[in-house]
This record gives sequence, C-alpha cells and structure tokens, in this order.
Amino acid sequence: MKRIGITGPTGAGKTTALHALTALGVHVIDADEVYHSLLAHSVPMKEALVGRFGPAILDTQGRIDRKALGSVVFADPDALADLNAITHRFIIEEIDRQAAQAEAKGRPAVAIDAIALIESGVGETCDVVVGILAPKEVRIRRIMAREGISEDYARKRVEAQQGDDFFRAHCTHILENGEGSPDTFGARALTLFQTLIR
Repeated sequence: MKRIGITGPTGAGKTTALHALTALGVHVIDADEVYHSLLAHSVPMKEALVGRFGPAILDTQGRIDRKALGSVVFADPDALADLNAITHRFIIEEIDRQAAQAEAKGRPAVAIDAIALIESGVGETCDVVVGILAPKEVRIRRIMAREGISEDYARKRVEAQQGDDFFRAHCTHILENGEGSPDTFGARALTLFQTLIR
C-alpha cells in the first residue's frame, strides 16, 4: 500500500490537501495526534522518557506532564535530540500499526501529516513526500485569520519554521498554494493525489 507523506509550513494549506486525500478514501494519520496519544497512554514510551529525564517530568498522578517535559528538554540542546530519538521510534511503530490496519480495511493508501516529517525520519518510511507551500505573506494572513493572533506573532511563527528551499530539497512533489481559492487548490491537490495512488 502506498504511503504518502504530507508536510509544509503552517498556513500553507495542508488541511485542504488532506481533505482531498480523505475524499479519495485515503487513511490520514496525524503525527501530532499520535505523539500526544502516546504521551498519554504508552507505558513503554513513558518508561523510556522517565529513564532519560527522571521522575520530575511526571505529574502527581504519575502521567507525563508535557510542560515539565518541555522545560527540561528546552533547557538542554542534547535533551531535545534524546527526546526525539525516544519518541520518533514509538511514533513510527504506531504509524506502522495504523497503516497495517488501513491496508487490512482495503484503503487505497495512507497519508502521514507531520510538520517535522523530514526531520523526524518519518519521511523515509514514505513512498512519496508532498510539500505544501505558499508565499510567506499569504501564510501570515491565513494564520492571523485562523487563530486570531497579531501580525507580529504570526510573522515570528512563520519565520521560526523551515524555509521553502528546505521542502523543495527534501520532497518528491511540491503543491503551490498561492492567492487562489481553497477550492481551486483542493482540485489541484486531488488531481496530484489521484495520480500518486494509482
């Protein structure tokens, strides 16, 4: 079964592209949702994280406290690499499990939506990687409208992410989503995905 990676910076239009995939019967896996679910429910991942970062990352009920984990990790550059090494292994295992389920149900393909698809190594498990790109100013306007945040904050978020050149270098396909309507972009996405899952 074909595995399609979907990535790109915030505000570029990944959601519209994912709707096109869903319309084709593709099973979509949100890597962020997988990560948060594993943090809440995976005992082996919790044990691995506590083994590396200590019991200070647990709350009073013995669950992973995301804020405590974040403060430990972002205080030490090596800690972030260790966090990624631990969590990415579990994330890839869960994606593999969901992909096998989707194949058993006869889905034509599985799509993995992840902003850090390439950096995490998940992109290497995909047959194709589609980068969704849009001009920076368009993305800033979209984020402001979607999240009700200031231009300054939206601009900082956009500038903190990988640039277009990174996605062009690492993706097998690029979908540009400029000033046109979401429907126009959705139709172009649908056409590309139809050819990819044949």
